[in-house]
Amino acid sequence: MAILSSPLDRKQTTKGTTRRRSRSTPIGDALAHPRASFFLVLVPTVLLLSLGMMMVLSASSVLGSVRFGDAYYFVKRQVFFLAVGGVAALLLSRFQPRSLKILGWVLVVVALGLQMLTFTPLGWGEAKGNRNWVQFGTSFFRIQPSELAKLAIIVWGADLLARKQKLLDQPKHLLVPFVPVSLLLIGLVVLQHDLGTGMIMGAIVVAMLWYVGASWKILAGIGATVVTAVLALVITSGNRMDRILGFLNAGHDTFGVNLQPQRGVFALASGGWWGLGLGASRQKWGSLAEAHTDYVLAIVGEELGLIGTLVVLSLFLVLGYAGFRIALRSDLTFCRYVAAGVTSWLMIQALVNIMVVLKMIPVMGVTLPLLSYGGSGLMANLAGIGMLLACAKLEPDARRLAERRKRKGGNAVTVVESRRA
Repeated sequence: MAILSSPLDRKQTTKGTTRRRSRSTPIGDALAHPRASFFLVLVPTVLLLSLGMMMVLSASSVLGSVRFGDAYYFVKRQVFFLAVGGVAALLLSRFQPRSLKILGWVLVVVALGLQMLTFTPLGWGEAKGNRNWVQFGTSFFRIQPSELAKLAIIVWGADLLARKQKLLDQPKHLLVPFVPVSLLLIGLVVLQHDLGTGMIMGAIVVAMLWYVGASWKILAGIGATVVTAVLALVITSGNRMDRILGFLNAGHDTFGVNLQPQRGVFALASGGWWGLGLGASRQKWGSLAEAHTDYVLAIVGEELGLIGTLVVLSLFLVLGYAGFRIALRSDLTFCRYVAAGVTSWLMIQALVNIMVVLKMIPVMGVTLPLLSYGGSGLMANLAGIGMLLACAKLEPDARRLAERRKRKGGNAVTVVESRRA
């Protein structure tokens, strides 16, 4: 029986030859280090988190002061979410594949349960119609289950598809139960009136299927179905149609649906090369809604200029390179799929957010990973980063390095004890 050849498998068969042919350079030597992938994930993540914390403080200070009487209201919450997410990332980075696989199945069950709770009295929504949070008591314990669902699809799907690797040339094994369960999670998000997040989740599913070697016929069929469903959901929603009309016509409803996109572009343009200075944004004084969430990149451009914006984009590119590098170098099928899935999630969501801020696509209500304010999103992002770090530690060269260090440590202890004796 033929086994599907995925892009990750094909690339892995040639990477050794490519590495031998490359000439030695300082950068090449650094990238050849067994733990290079680990630090290529860790360093840009820390830098993005640090910059994000500063921008959340700057972008939310006015809103926090006006609405809650505390300019530090949002950043204090973000620090708490960062601490919790950081601990989760640290713990997950130490997990072995077996533990991550079990966690994936737990995440699916928990995500489904929390998604269903959004339709109960515990569900919480905004005036815009979205009802995609679950609140347990105070707003501090408000959870957005869709963020957890993204991670669940990736980790659970990676385990499921890795187990069925030799059967993936059969459509029924390729698609079932991965696609039906994923569609259930996506459908619940769409029923919460959050089409943007549902589209991100759909893109993750398609990416995962492509990584395991799904045929173009299957991907085209899924793509056609998704496009049809999205068009139907847009046409039947007045709010979504307004966004489309506003995107196509800049003069349409300039004080309504087009106000936010125009102010975002204006913020980027007013920053120039070097920006107005950290904390000197003018748009955060009420002109730009969601300045600390969906449009935080606009505040980056306004305060830090084009240079600051390019730094953010560069950090995301390094993170994306690191994630796919881990997927290509790993000899564990599960880790390859997890690394590719988590990286695709972060890169797709970042790309969508950036394109919205640049007014290249209609507003979708998607945050910028690691930078935007939001507890559920930040903690889910950090959990994904923790899994990337775990997979980086399990690269063949990294494992051999860890084993050598362990043996040397054991030998050193033996020598010390013998001398004492």
